[in-house]
Amino acid sequence: MTGTVLEPTTIPIIDFACFGDGTSPEAIEIGRQLVKACREVGFAYFCNTDIPQAEVESMFVWSRALFSLPIETKSLAPHPKEGWKHRGYSGVGREQVSQMVFDPAQLAAIRKQTPDFKESFDIGRDDSPRVSNVWLPEQVLPGFRDAASTFFDTCRRFEIEKLLPALSLGLELPGGGEFLGKYHQEADNQLRLLHYLAAPAEEFARGEKGRIGAHTDFGVGTILFQDDVGGLEVESPRGSGNFVGAIPIPGTVVFNIGDLLMQWSNDMLKSTLHRVRAPPNDGTGMIKERFSIPYFMSADRDLLIDCLPGCWGEDRPKKYEPVTAGAYIDMRLDVAY
Repeated sequence: MTGTVLEPTTIPIIDFACFGDGTSPEAIEIGRQLVKACREVGFAYFCNTDIPQAEVESMFVWSRALFSLPIETKSLAPHPKEGWKHRGYSGVGREQVSQMVFDPAQLAAIRKQTPDFKESFDIGRDDSPRVSNVWLPEQVLPGFRDAASTFFDTCRRFEIEKLLPALSLGLELPGGGEFLGKYHQEADNQLRLLHYLAAPAEEFARGEKGRIGAHTDFGVGTILFQDDVGGLEVESPRGSGNFVGAIPIPGTVVFNIGDLLMQWSNDMLKSTLHRVRAPPNDGTGMIKERFSIPYFMSADRDLLIDCLPGCWGEDRPKKYEPVTAGAYIDMRLDVAY
């Protein structure tokens, strides 16, 4: 699916400035605006999240430092062979993002056609009993582990204190803003540092290299921090094959719904196709490198995900069988690696 890139006019901006503790009429209105965006677009910009901009910028500095290391050094923290153990460093070609393709032969063909030209480093909570983080030796990049763990905690705080309560309020779930948070107690989330390498523009034009093809995320939702290079595009209207640029807006983060939350809401909230394209050739003959930092959110692994209250009824039957979050996420991760 290639589509036509349209002007970036359809992704709403949600302002969390007046969200407070999530109990005010202003907080309820923010929740309604967020759910409206998730129903209609599946994407939104967030501003005034209380995620310190200085901390965001510092994490990008750390990311640049990490990926500038020699490949032999980065490989001291290798991603495990199992796809579901999403931790550590993945070099160029290690991961291939695809959209709901599970056949090994088809996946191999996709890899050969236009491989994802990127490298990544994945981090989770440090005390996970199931998946341990894979860190570089401290002397290789002193301070990186502490900085990355702190940033993971910062994203987690926004998720628990504002984002999940806003979604709960907007969906009018039982218990006010507390409903979804009860399914996210284990912080089984993933912080990913992404580096899209620079390359000659003609290699992208010939289809020899790609950044990330059109896909949906498969967890509950994603918070994305991006640099000023651009390239993220969102299908709009959904199902149209046309894409709009999610251009970087200073002081904002991008949010999108994942497949698990779409299923959980009985398709009321929309998990929307998006992709990363190389920006236009600026006359240098080279496509600039790009850095981004997504924070992927997932529900607690062992809890059963059944249709949310208010998202089904006699006139809207349940479309999906109940599934644990862990079984669903592991299946999707194993396909990518």
